[in-house]
Amino acid sequence: MKYIIITENDESSWDDKTGEYYHYPSKYKSKISTGDKIIYYKGKMKDKNFLNKRLSKEPHYFGIGTIGEISEDKSIEGKTNFYAQIKNYQPFIEAVSFKNENKEYFEDHDRSNYFRDAVRTINEKIYNLILSNASLIYDTFEVNEEVQDYNSLTSFRVEGTKKVVYTTIYERDPQLRVEAIRIHGLICKGCDFDFEKGYGELGKCFIHVHHIKPISERGEDLVNPETDLTVLCPNCHSIVHRKKNNTLTIEELKSIIKFEILYI
Repeated sequence: MKYIIITENDESSWDDKTGEYYHYPSKYKSKISTGDKIIYYKGKMKDKNFLNKRLSKEPHYFGIGTIGEISEDKSIEGKTNFYAQIKNYQPFIEAVSFKNENKEYFEDHDRSNYFRDAVRTINEKIYNLILSNASLIYDTFEVNEEVQDYNSLTSFRVEGTKKVVYTTIYERDPQLRVEAIRIHGLICKGCDFDFEKGYGELGKCFIHVHHIKPISERGEDLVNPETDLTVLCPNCHSIVHRKKNNTLTIEELKSIIKFEILYI
């Protein structure tokens, strides 16, 4: 297993789909292997029409994932290119600049054309350093029926008796979560709790995104992040789903809240 940076350009002749698969030429064959941990990268914006599709106009990192199955692409005669499946994709809420606060590159390099390589091998230290500056879309506290850890497997082990539990995971589009947060913000719509104000830097960018109609009831359907999603703190999110098959509305939730948020 390696740690690698993969570049996704705004305009490209390669058949990439963010968070699903990466299309690349044979010269990067030895750099990409199943199980590798990846960080997505975008170079400087060249066309302002792409601004609303990026987290920043400057070079930045914007997500992580794991390389899954790799397959050959022989659609062009005489050439063998490759497709790499992207698993466990997690986009960042905010762009992570390719330079730190001291204007030093996160990626060690000793040549001027280093960033022209679309695939770049890094070490674990650099990988973790970039992640330490990122706010991930998903969090590991979302564990009830509607609010699950989206990267968990369909089976997992529980401490104590080591009982194997099977559950159903409903696939979610991570971009919808990004859009929901951009539209609705990071303050709970039920109790008005602000995690950054309450917990400081550790609480920055933390919030749950709530499907107003549970995804388990709706199934596969078009979702409008403005009208079909909202944001809630974990407490409120758990309460609206407390009774199975009876999801509370935000108005019903507000009507039963009996406390006032205090920031010390």
